[in-house]
Amino acid sequence: MAGLLYRLGRFSARRHWLVIIAWIVIMGIAGVTYSLFAGTISSSITIPGTKTSQVQDELADKFPSANGGNGTIVFETKNGKAFTDTQKSDVADFLTKLEKLDGVKGTTSGFDTQKQLDDQRQKIVDGRKQISDGRAKIESGQKELDAKKAELASGKQQLAQAQQQLDAKKAQAEAAGAAASAATQAQLAQAQAQIDAQQQQITSGEAQLTAAQKTIDDNTAKLDSSEKELEQGSKLLDLSKDIRFVSSNGSAVIGTVQFTKSTYEVPADTKTAIADDADDADISGVNVYVSNDIAQGVPSILGPGEIGGVIIAAIVLFLMLRTIIGAAVPLVSAVLGVGVASLAALSFSSLVEFISVTPVLGVMLGLAVGIDYSLFILNRHRTQLKQGMQVHESIGLANGTSGNAVVFAGATVIVALLALNITGIPFLGLMGTVGAVAVFFAICIATSFTPALLSLIGMRILRKKERARIGNTDSIRVPNKPMSTWRAIVTLVAGVAVLGTIALPATQMRLGLPTGASEAVDSSQYKAYKALDEEFGAGQNGPLLVVATLPKAISKDDVTATEVTIGEAIAKNDDVKAVLPIGASSDREIIAFQVKPAGGPDSVSTETLVKDLRAQHVTVDDGKATLGVAGNASANIDVSEKLANVLPLYLVVVVGLSLIILIIVFRSFLVPITATAGFILSVLASFGGLTAIYQWGWLGSVFGVHDPAPILSFLPIIEIGILFGLAMDYQLFLVSGMREAYAHGASAKVAVQRGLHAGRAVVTAAAIIMISVFAGFIFSDSSTIKPIGFGLAFGVLVDAFVVRILLIPAAMHLLGTSAWWFPKWLDRIVPDVDVEGAKLERTHPVAGHEGEHHGSHAAPATPDANPHEGHVSTHRA
Repeated sequence: MAGLLYRLGRFSARRHWLVIIAWIVIMGIAGVTYSLFAGTISSSITIPGTKTSQVQDELADKFPSANGGNGTIVFETKNGKAFTDTQKSDVADFLTKLEKLDGVKGTTSGFDTQKQLDDQRQKIVDGRKQISDGRAKIESGQKELDAKKAELASGKQQLAQAQQQLDAKKAQAEAAGAAASAATQAQLAQAQAQIDAQQQQITSGEAQLTAAQKTIDDNTAKLDSSEKELEQGSKLLDLSKDIRFVSSNGSAVIGTVQFTKSTYEVPADTKTAIADDADDADISGVNVYVSNDIAQGVPSILGPGEIGGVIIAAIVLFLMLRTIIGAAVPLVSAVLGVGVASLAALSFSSLVEFISVTPVLGVMLGLAVGIDYSLFILNRHRTQLKQGMQVHESIGLANGTSGNAVVFAGATVIVALLALNITGIPFLGLMGTVGAVAVFFAICIATSFTPALLSLIGMRILRKKERARIGNTDSIRVPNKPMSTWRAIVTLVAGVAVLGTIALPATQMRLGLPTGASEAVDSSQYKAYKALDEEFGAGQNGPLLVVATLPKAISKDDVTATEVTIGEAIAKNDDVKAVLPIGASSDREIIAFQVKPAGGPDSVSTETLVKDLRAQHVTVDDGKATLGVAGNASANIDVSEKLANVLPLYLVVVVGLSLIILIIVFRSFLVPITATAGFILSVLASFGGLTAIYQWGWLGSVFGVHDPAPILSFLPIIEIGILFGLAMDYQLFLVSGMREAYAHGASAKVAVQRGLHAGRAVVTAAAIIMISVFAGFIFSDSSTIKPIGFGLAFGVLVDAFVVRILLIPAAMHLLGTSAWWFPKWLDRIVPDVDVEGAKLERTHPVAGHEGEHHGSHAAPATPDANPHEGHVSTHRA
């Protein structure tokens, strides 16, 4: 590889205009493909196969009317007073206008919804009064009926007595026989007829009373049934009493936009159109705010903070090189690499879904490593020119040595980023792939475009004073004394203690996705979030969609009773503020509810509630109904949980990869172990800093954290991958110098000082540049980008200046010769990667001649007797 890069560097130096124009053409082609094939970028983060997506799939299949995401628009009067009729009408007109947009299923005004709820509550009150009045009438009728029954019973008793008397007279008449007169017989017959007539009247009266009683009983049954239904409705309304769509003082109202797809699948154009309409809404005396589920915009790639970071990097380059033209080379190279990589990657955005942070991460990485990689080659070239080497030969050799190290270091970053695909999470794998593409182009630019620029600049890359002293290297100081052992012990113990202390907050790190509270305080999302929180309660910012799957289909008559049973079971959970039934599916196998939690969407209580609901089973008839949870808050919890689950796997892969790579490079066991331990310390300290600032709110005013929240769920994995690659860069450039000095005969402890002296300046400059670029993103407008910028900047700061420059040298000093122990049998098996092109360097003396043809080499320098020399270089960048 070193020889190939040497020839590439020589070719780029001799044909500099060809190389420069070729890269400009590549940039143009990338721009054309971007303009032709680029698609939209999504601001939503989704993972297929989560519990939330499973519920949404079930709704789409069985309950289409309840499927589809919802977006919230908050309307608030500017004077804090209740809406006027004109303002209410304007709000309704605005929402109706939104229904014409593609992807919008419908809109609902909070005034209408609140009126429906209020009307239903009034109907309950009216219904209870009607039932009460009906019962009073029935009781009055029953009293009258009972009185008539008593009167009839009395007449019936009197009639029975009269019949007894008549029967007695008849018996006497029969005893008298013929002696009874005809008149007596006639009187008895007449009396019997009267009694029969009265009996008939009584029988008729009894029939009438029985019919009347039946009517009363039927009416009582109807009232009982109505009262039962009324009480069931009352219970449902009681469950939802804390859900409001118009604030209690009438100054704020919630508008709901229902989409045809889930919120995460809604096209960005639709959300943008809604947000734009809200910004342009001309409702007199009313502010219109769109919530975070609508206004999740795509962050700008280069804002003021990012540009400021690049400016700081330029200042660091100038202070290091003391020449403007020299400082411009890494910057121009990095910007070109970022441009090509970003345009090339986004050309596929119509085929693959890009989330908004993906291209920003590519730009962040591309700028940082692009500047550093070009700087490594440029710095080596400058050193060789000062020693008297000719321009083209120096460019070729710098490309073959430092460029070879750049390729290796970049390859470790690429491998770590591509390893994100093993997590099985599509958007994370794509982020890693795009980041890897950015690093790949940074390598290509550094090893071809940078040499071409250096050739074009020629000797002007050195200052006049430096050109005047070419060949004078007598002033170079090489350390010959090791550090104090006590100093090494104190440094190691103190450094580990400090990093361990910084890492402590990481033990309480929670993962989540940004909510409206994380956005800028002057943004629509933030104002909508705060208005909902203050006027409707924290839970209104993250309502849950709870779907009960019944053991079997139920009848229409049983729907309300089942809703009550399940709703009351849901309401018994801690932190449930209200439960609002949405309805049942057409086959009545599932019933949906909107549940308002007590806490916000990113609170611990809401996360616990989601888990409790999913674990709950509600007894319905002869079986149990299972509960599923969906909604934006639920989806965020699922994404964060999935990412947290794959984090340990990815960490194991990266740590294992780190050990293998470093064992091959340094042919040692203890060096890789110390390097990997240092990497883990850096990562944990970075996580601690993130938790303290973004989750706990420490120094919030400095970093723009106004509402502390959980850490961005995919940040730990991204940070592990990126910091791993960068840590290996610094480890390589520092420890290979130590090995070089040891290979050339210095004692192990003196070699530590020489390696540190040789690589400290360039690593310090590279780290400051990288920190500056990453730190520029801390002040981005995006709540997603801010913690990424801080995490990477702080991670590089800790790794470069604490771990690599302080702890690793101290550990290497204490290990002494044992640091380089390696079994001979393994030494024969492990390939010699020659990271810094030592073999190439030995075939090219410092004072090369421009006229030498690049295909041949000068006689090799006499090798050092040390057996390790074949694995190190003789010059450091």
